[in-house]
Formats: sequence, structure tokens, C-alpha cells
Amino acid sequence: MTIPENGYPRAAAVTPRLHVIEQTDSTNAHLRHDVESDPDGHPHLSVLVTTDQRAGRGRLDRTWTAPPGTALAISVLLRVAAVPVHARGWIPLIAGVAMTEAVTAQLRDSEVGLKWPNDVLVDGRKISGILAEVLPGPAGDVILGAGVNTAMAEVDLPVATATSFAAIGAHADDDRLLADFLTGLRDGIADLAVAGATDELRERVSELCLTLGQEVTVSLPGGEVLTGVAQRLDEDGRLVVGAGSAEVAVGAGDVVHVRSARA
Repeated sequence: MTIPENGYPRAAAVTPRLHVIEQTDSTNAHLRHDVESDPDGHPHLSVLVTTDQRAGRGRLDRTWTAPPGTALAISVLLRVAAVPVHARGWIPLIAGVAMTEAVTAQLRDSEVGLKWPNDVLVDGRKISGILAEVLPGPAGDVILGAGVNTAMAEVDLPVATATSFAAIGAHADDDRLLADFLTGLRDGIADLAVAGATDELRERVSELCLTLGQEVTVSLPGGEVLTGVAQRLDEDGRLVVGAGSAEVAVGAGDVVHVRSARA
């Protein structure tokens, strides 16, 4: 897969600035540098995209790499001054919902869902991951990075728990995928700015969240490991895990699904 000759016209109709590059080490770092160099030239929903990212970064400082032309690497600038500070924890979840729905639109015969907080799973295997980074400054603007395994062959998948469009015999329409993701992200952030974190938002995320009802282990940032049943999302978007007689609200951590606890 290479960058299409006609670019990404559907995606370009959604964003005020779409910068397509042949390759980069990290789309997040590249976009952050561009924004710092020319802040006025990068409005809300400015996008940087490539099919050849050499040194991407995931959660917990993990590296994210893919053979050139096999994955779509996307970074989006979110100007979030209008979003209430207390509601901004929902931004990664909104991004996860947007990507889940974008993938679902092309994989109707597969089970697509969200692993809290923002990994997208297809038939239980990861096809996309998202990382949100807050920029320095009082506005608290966010660069949201997303990677989607599109044309990656089964043999090139980094771990057994990963998948791709190609690995399940599907062809990804990259332009539609990007346009659908950006549309969902745009609308979700706009709703968050207007209404904050509503019960409707929590219900929408919960409906797509495959983690709820699962027995999970959560590796917390401090090194502790929490084991229990993922019960619900709280008003801040945190994952509430029932561990024995206690409930623990997790705001950040690496979640592993152990097994379903649903009847």
C-alpha cells in the first residue's frame, strides 16, 4: 500500500489542513514540531498522515513500528480550550469510539469493539491503538495519534494478539477510514465542548466497550497490578474494577482481558 495518487479527498473534506507525508519517525512528534513552528497555520482538526512511520510510540513508552505501506499512521491536533477541563478525560475514549465506528463501517462481518481506554479490537485482536498527548501551554491542546493495521500480512503482525484488514482477508479503503475517523472525532469533541460528559456519552462508550464484564488485569503506572472484574465506566471515563469487596477506579493503565465474567 502506498499513498494514493489522488490523496485522501474524502478526508480532506473533513479537516481544514491535511498534510500527507511519505515517511516520518513519529507522526505525533512531527505534528507537534509543525504546530510549535506555525501555530496559526494549524487550526483545530489539523491532520498529519503517512503509511511509513519508523518510530511511533504507544502507551507506556512502547515503540510502534510497521513495515512501510502496511499501516496508516495518523496524528490530529485538537484545540480543546472550549472543552471543560473536568471532561477532557473523555477525549481518548471519544477517539476510540470514532475509530471503532470507522473500522466497523468496513468490517461488518466481524466483531469490532473498544478495549478500554482506546484500543480497537477485531474478533478479539488489536487492529488499532490510540495515544493522546497534551501540549504545553495553558490551553491544554491535544495531539491524538492513531495507528491502524491495514495491509499488514499475517506474518508481519508484531504479536499474536494483533490483526489487520489484510490478515482477515479484507481490503481497507484508507480514505474512507480516515474520513470516518475524523468525522466521528470532530463531532465527538464538539459535543463534549457543548454538553460536557453526559450520561448519553457514557452509555455510548459503554455499549462499544468490550472490556466491561471481563475479568481483567491492569498494570498501573506505578508498577502495581490490579486484578478483578471490569464493572462500568465512572463519570470521568475511568474504568471501575471490582477487586474482592472493593471497587477501584482506574484512570490509566495497561489492560489485559483474562476472560469474560458475563453470564
